[in-house]
Amino acid sequence: MTDSPRPTAPGPHPEPIRFFGTTWLDHSGHYGLRRAGVAAGSLALAAASAVLLRIGYQGMALAEVGWVLNVLVVGMFALCTAIAFGREWESFTKRPDPERRQSLRGLMAIGFLGVLVAWALRSLREAPGEGLHRAEYEEAVAQASRRRARRTGHPGRRAKR
Repeated sequence: MTDSPRPTAPGPHPEPIRFFGTTWLDHSGHYGLRRAGVAAGSLALAAASAVLLRIGYQGMALAEVGWVLNVLVVGMFALCTAIAFGREWESFTKRPDPERRQSLRGLMAIGFLGVLVAWALRSLREAPGEGLHRAEYEEAVAQASRRRARRTGHPGRRAKR
């Protein structure tokens, strides 16, 4: 989903971000509209999801499953949502461990509401994950320029050691 063409020059290339491609690099390709769309879409999905959870809770109340099960279900969704929000928010600033992310996949699915809210809040400031990707890209560009600087000059004229 990259809107800008991939550079053909040697060196590091920016990593695309979901819904933004590589437009986060120079904020081109309706970047602001995409951020607003991601924020609005995430909030709309979170609101719709909250309504569906409410309908599910009302179904449990109609079934008269008991107050203990009601408390457990509400507590489970609240706890999973809080943990999912924290994990997703943290993943915007540092790379998550793939094994740990895989092991928490079920918890993140239950706490999907937290993930949606994290995306909505983060997209108000920047593309979700942009800060992490920008720092990694700038470090890769700096390393590439240092490597090129060391290789400049004619190798035959270099002093023998």
